[in-house]
Amino acid sequence: MMDIDREQIASNFILKNTSFSGKTAIILGSGLGEYAEVLTSRKHLNYSEIPYYPISNVEGHTGELVIGKVFGKEIIIANGRVHCYEGYDRKRVTFAVRVLKKCGVQNLIITNSSGSLNIENKPGTLMIIKGHMDCTFQNHYQNLKLIKGNNFHSKKLIKLSEKVAIENEIKVTFGNYCWVLGPSYETPEEINYFKSYNGSAVGMSTLPEIEEGKEQGLDVLSLALLTNYAAGINKSILSHGEVIEVASKSKIVLIKILSGIIKGIEE
Repeated sequence: MMDIDREQIASNFILKNTSFSGKTAIILGSGLGEYAEVLTSRKHLNYSEIPYYPISNVEGHTGELVIGKVFGKEIIIANGRVHCYEGYDRKRVTFAVRVLKKCGVQNLIITNSSGSLNIENKPGTLMIIKGHMDCTFQNHYQNLKLIKGNNFHSKKLIKLSEKVAIENEIKVTFGNYCWVLGPSYETPEEINYFKSYNGSAVGMSTLPEIEEGKEQGLDVLSLALLTNYAAGINKSILSHGEVIEVASKSKIVLIKILSGIIKGIEE
């Protein structure tokens, strides 16, 4: 039986229904979906309309593609993502990345809401990801390994994002992202372990998308909005509601940084 190219079928559907011809895509994480409202001449496609597209049921993930313009440049936004803790395997979690590539995308901006591992990086801080670690322990014999470098994290897009932050007087930090499976939050002991390997933020997404972006030959930039302190960093009680609330309050920062990056990208 011949394999079905589900990504090609999905991308053909998107292109037929939107006439998208841009080079830049953004994946929006928990509570960050309001950025899609910045786009002009918007066209919306619910994930449920797109053949084979995985659907998220997590609060803060709208579940739609939004195609429109920012500073006259056409972009495509994946407003919401799916996670491994929802029962999806890694191939399904990265389905969107391959579909976006087939739609003609070359620049992929990945965003998420994450927990801060450092007390000096307060909730509301924007972190530019320069390294990542798989902390899922799916291979019990595997020690944590910090992966950095231009192969995964585009030097030119990191430089551009830093420039935009300076121009807009946005304080950013740089750091390493720790991927955990979830859906439960981490223990203080786990957080201390991640910190011992130079982890800076922790979350339940993004790393598979970063690595799939590399596999697809995309220029990848990953931004983490630090929406809470990770377990044990302070005495606050973790909740998804706090994540959504802080993400919403930080929308002006997100609008300025993402729009500035899009404006500065050379196509």
